[in-house]
Amino acid sequence: MEHLPLQDHMLPKRIILVRHGESQGNLDDTAYTTTPDNQIALTPHGIDQAHLVGQRIRRLLSDDDRSHNWKAYFYVSPYHRTRSTLSEIGKSFPRNRILGVREECRIREQDFGNFQVEERMKAIKHTRERFGRFFFRFPDGESAADVFDRLSSFMESLWRDIDMKRLDHHHKLGDEINLIIVSHGLTIRVFLMKWFKWTVEQFEHLNNPGNCEFRVIQLGSGGDYSLAIHHSEEELLHWGLSPEMVADQRWRANATKGDWNEKCSWYLDSFFDYLPSSDSSSDSDNNNNKKVSSLPP
Repeated sequence: MEHLPLQDHMLPKRIILVRHGESQGNLDDTAYTTTPDNQIALTPHGIDQAHLVGQRIRRLLSDDDRSHNWKAYFYVSPYHRTRSTLSEIGKSFPRNRILGVREECRIREQDFGNFQVEERMKAIKHTRERFGRFFFRFPDGESAADVFDRLSSFMESLWRDIDMKRLDHHHKLGDEINLIIVSHGLTIRVFLMKWFKWTVEQFEHLNNPGNCEFRVIQLGSGGDYSLAIHHSEEELLHWGLSPEMVADQRWRANATKGDWNEKCSWYLDSFFDYLPSSDSSSDSDNNNNKKVSSLPP
């Protein structure tokens, strides 16, 4: 988002990432042996979850009906369980509050292959735990790294939509625009990784959202986005963020867009064993090294 001048664009106030409701596959892994992953349906409990989360998100956007200038734009994975989740969420939204909706294939579930043989998939997932979740690619399927690549493309399109005012249909100056993305657990974790520039190691420690849990990335007063505006420190730690990552989220909540958090080690320091503070420091270090090397054994 660095190329978007704050004064020239109506930036979304929130980007809300919602995982689908409980599905038949969440209850019984054997569902994937006979039903394609994209056709797995919600359970009755999953439908109830989706209806309730729609009410929660509506209350959040409307500030319990105290705000009257909010609007929502939806992106949804093409899978049956995400489309059904969106349908239930939509029951809490009046038509005049919805700017639009788009089915987006790039935010679909990680591809695990085609029909999944239960015992074989258990062995494959055990191997994934030893290999690492991010780079392990399922046979005939995807790795989380592959999901990262397509989400990177989606994010470019997302900001292009904002840049070209494609989300501005039926919205007035001063309206709060909220983007709601209905997707899948791993996809949400990878989205957050890409958005906040987290490392592979940090990704490996993230926990999956529960069914119909959501993450709110909210615009701060200085123009940067943060999870710490809506969510508590305890929530962030529970999701697998380290204390350092939580501190960065708190910093972002009030940071000016484009500022650099020098205390955030994974932006720079973690990639180098030692960096001199300046050119003069480097020259001094080199001189000291020469002196040391000239000492007699």
